[in-house]
Amino acid sequence: MKKRQLGSSDLYVSILGLGCMSLGTDEKTAFPILEAALEQGINYFDTADLYDFGKNEQLLGQFFKHNREDIIIATKVGNKWKDGQTNWSWDASKDYIKEAVKQSLKRLNTDYIDLYQLHGGTLEDNIKKTIEAFEELKEEGFIRYYGISSIRPNVIREYIKHSSIVSVMMQYSMLDRRPEEEVLSQLYRNGISVVTRGPVAKGLLSENFRNKLTAGYLDYTLEELQDILPKLKDIFADTHSLTEAALQFNLAAPAVSSVIAGASSVKQIVENAKAINSEQLSLKEIELVQKITKANTYLQHR
Repeated sequence: MKKRQLGSSDLYVSILGLGCMSLGTDEKTAFPILEAALEQGINYFDTADLYDFGKNEQLLGQFFKHNREDIIIATKVGNKWKDGQTNWSWDASKDYIKEAVKQSLKRLNTDYIDLYQLHGGTLEDNIKKTIEAFEELKEEGFIRYYGISSIRPNVIREYIKHSSIVSVMMQYSMLDRRPEEEVLSQLYRNGISVVTRGPVAKGLLSENFRNKLTAGYLDYTLEELQDILPKLKDIFADTHSLTEAALQFNLAAPAVSSVIAGASSVKQIVENAKAINSEQLSLKEIELVQKITKANTYLQHR
């Protein structure tokens, strides 16, 4: 599988990454999926301390304890479970980040994290102190690089100006083109990579889309989706499945280094790998997608 450089770092990530949130907590289910990911050439695994109350990190730590140097682990920090584990609160403070990383390292059974990401972020945060935490963790050798996971343009701009982030994770798809106008080109100009999530828009951009057509999506009504999705499928009738087209659409953006997709079975891993290794979209195909879909923008998330 092809790899792309992650920002200005020396990390080269597979163009398909595995979003580990859907692995569950059972080793008998999770480990075959992780093994299949390696077999398909995936070296980039994305998790968070929030997922399954830390058990997701523990799964990765156990599975990769013998080949840690062969893979790239990205995890996240900032969401803190409340007592009873029924909800979480936001904490981007320097003290919390520097304490939370120790727990993630322990669960991941590793001495370092390749990419440590702020799991959100607001303008109300003490961004200067948040950045200090990540920079100190780099100096201390606990993390190699850091980034943010955010869809807030104003927050992203602050980190572009004041930090040494190498990546931003954000939702992006043919049905969610909000990053295009404000974010993608700005990150590309600054040498910061984008890692995308949600490329198939909750299954709407897959061969199974008719079974997913039960409600609207973002600023699309159900009626609009019923009109648009068959048209999108027709664009690629002779070249790609809809899933292939969805993943390739993300990869066509110059800023994008990797597309994160979850998988709950070995079959899904194989299908996603096949899709990411398919032919690139032509300029004409991309233009047709842009003509049919909305060039939506961020009205919220400021």
